[in-house]
Amino acid sequence: MTEFEKQFREVQELLEFNDFNQTIKRVIDFTLDTENIDFYTKTNEFLNWLDHNEKEDEDKKTRLKALLEKLHVFLSKKECHNHQTIISVKNLQKVYNASFGLGPINLDIKTGEIIGLVGENGNGKTTLLRSLCGELHPTSGTINYQFQYDDLYDLRTKLVYIPQRTDTWRGSMYENLEFTASCYGYSPEENNLVIDLVITRLGLRKFRKHYWNNLSSGYKMRFELARMLLRKPKILLIDEPLANLDILAQQTILDDFRNIANSAFRPIAIVLSSQQLYEVEKTSNQVVFLKRGSQKNLNTENDVAKNCIIEFESSLNLSDLKEAFTALEVISLEQNGGTFIATFSEKIEMNDFLKVVVNLSIPMTYMRNISNSTRRFFVN
Repeated sequence: MTEFEKQFREVQELLEFNDFNQTIKRVIDFTLDTENIDFYTKTNEFLNWLDHNEKEDEDKKTRLKALLEKLHVFLSKKECHNHQTIISVKNLQKVYNASFGLGPINLDIKTGEIIGLVGENGNGKTTLLRSLCGELHPTSGTINYQFQYDDLYDLRTKLVYIPQRTDTWRGSMYENLEFTASCYGYSPEENNLVIDLVITRLGLRKFRKHYWNNLSSGYKMRFELARMLLRKPKILLIDEPLANLDILAQQTILDDFRNIANSAFRPIAIVLSSQQLYEVEKTSNQVVFLKRGSQKNLNTENDVAKNCIIEFESSLNLSDLKEAFTALEVISLEQNGGTFIATFSEKIEMNDFLKVVVNLSIPMTYMRNISNSTRRFFVN
């Protein structure tokens, strides 16, 4: 089964369970995959109809099924894109002064992948992103861009960097997107069709006439994402995209990132920095932890993380908890505010921990096994 067929079946299942919001997003993804103005028109006709018939679920479902069938026939004939390394970083170092230096960093970035950069503030995440996009030149080491580009301008077009604080813009959001699309190769006939698809895909449809001052920080970030996607980038480098979002919005935008990156026909790579460890870990193919500029990769560091490490919150004090977990031969039990970090030997599992909690009726408000999480790098 091809990657497209797999994705198509997932969308069919979403529609069967009346998850219209996700289905419509994926239909737009498939429409953009066609790169065909006829499909741009068909999907926009459906979206225009939907503006006035949002509650017509049965009719909505019928129209989506028909549109999906046409997209399937067309896209089944296209060849799926094989994921490949597009940026290879070897021994990258960026030294500012004697007090801080980034690296050495070794990293391969592939299309279709999301790489999460995590770590405390001031440990090199933004420096790495700016180095990858060419804003900063390395002190030593190499960054090899393994895709075709004509010149430095073309390279910077395909390497899109979205900083945490974006520049102020003038005019309406839609006018700005029209200007962007006209600058990056869209014909007059497809310009507005593609913009309407992209803003709907990113939840911006009702804000099309809004100005910079009328948008929240979260929607300004979505506008920047829409503007950059119109450039058809090879890679998106995004600094703290979750910083101004509530937990539901964080999950939504991460799902959007995953689907955008993993297009069967137009896959891109996404590298994002964040303080939201758990959400990023669930979404990312690789997680890179930076501490004082040094690199640790979650997928390789797992091999040396032999201990069972559990983070939890309890109303009991440290002494009572140490006594309670004596039978598990706790290696260490540390307290950080209201949170405890318990380290056990590798023979202990989460189920063993839970049995003690249940048998001794230990009050718990939160618990998580962080043995294979970057969270453990923050506490060791």
